Amino acid sequence: MKKRVVITGLGIVAPNGVGLHTFTDAIKKGISGIKHDVELERLQFSCQIAGTPEISTELALLYFTELELRNFNSSGILYGVIAALDAWKDAGLSIGDNHNPDWHSGTIFGTGTSGIDKFRESIYKIDDFQTRRLGSTAVAQTMNSGVSAYIGGKLGLGNQVTTNSSACTTGTESILMAFERIKSGKAKRIIAGSTSDSGPYIWGGFDAMRVCTFKHNTEPEKGSRPMSASASGFVPGSGAGALIIEDLETALNRGAKIYAEILGGNINSGGQRGEGTMTAPNSVAVQKCIIDAIDNAGIAANDIDTINGHLTATSKDSLEIKNWTQALKKTGINFPHINSLKSTVGHCLSAAGSIESVASVLQIYQGFIFPNRNCEDVNPEILSLINESKIPQKIIEKEINIVAKASFGFGDVNGCVIFKKYK
Repeated sequence: MKKRVVITGLGIVAPNGVGLHTFTDAIKKGISGIKHDVELERLQFSCQIAGTPEISTELALLYFTELELRNFNSSGILYGVIAALDAWKDAGLSIGDNHNPDWHSGTIFGTGTSGIDKFRESIYKIDDFQTRRLGSTAVAQTMNSGVSAYIGGKLGLGNQVTTNSSACTTGTESILMAFERIKSGKAKRIIAGSTSDSGPYIWGGFDAMRVCTFKHNTEPEKGSRPMSASASGFVPGSGAGALIIEDLETALNRGAKIYAEILGGNINSGGQRGEGTMTAPNSVAVQKCIIDAIDNAGIAANDIDTINGHLTATSKDSLEIKNWTQALKKTGINFPHINSLKSTVGHCLSAAGSIESVASVLQIYQGFIFPNRNCEDVNPEILSLINESKIPQKIIEKEINIVAKASFGFGDVNGCVIFKKYK
């Protein structure tokens, strides 16, 4: 028997807010977390602004011991552990004893890379004949599954503990992988989410590709401009989002609050065929991903109240809107509302899908559509497809029943998940 799947906890480490309260306030008010980055300027990056969460040593010590933080240099693991443990606490869950794993709970927590600064540090030590000074945690900090391993150990998780990686689609994919595991009865709860390291060694490749904006180095908050006619590339960001995904029966039996239900979704690839490449989406696959997600969720296109798009502030934004209109068979005033969190946090890469999913679920739970920022000059190509009123620039407070959240990543990979208000 297939289980109904719900979300019972949320955790967030974002450029514009660490913790649910701060983050929720920021997205409602359109507060940006994008700032000038002195290190990017020193290294002569074209783009010298970024979205980086602010984590103090005092805050880190609430999640890690002083011993654990000694020689610790993995921002992605730091972000992921904070988000995951906050979500666990938000769900009203406790940490079990030190002897027996929690066989019913696990984590699928994705990342693009792990501990790139630790890698750099280790390379220099090895080249300087100091291999024995790497420390005992160099491997744990730099292995891709480091984030899920840290989370699994801190919470004593005994079910599946793993890390997925699918570029910008990683976070959305982790949610759908957890959904399938819960629905099939293989686990009672999974911490789903994703994280991304911060800093020049993560962002440098994108700067070299010239896909990051360079026009707003002196006005950072205006730099990320999804759907804008003056968009000139994305702003790099980082952070982590976490969701406690649980079967409905277990959640009800323990009296958990329920943020939303996951109805279903879809993951696919364009195979880098047709117009699809390593860096460009195959529209046929994007539309199929959306259509199949709606079908899997058992809803109709008319049921979607709002879309949280991928929408990165590049030249592909108008193509994404076109794909949505064709998949939903809706244009003009009949198109759902659509927003992009990237206007206030930048493109958080492998963390994007999970951070944006937390924002999507909050809209359902609290009844609002958060505003887009920096698109007062909406791209005319987009306006030829949908009505400007469907791109809110001020908060809309209303009951939200269904949100479609999509991510489209490098490698021509796609993910779309359907969230619904729990009734």
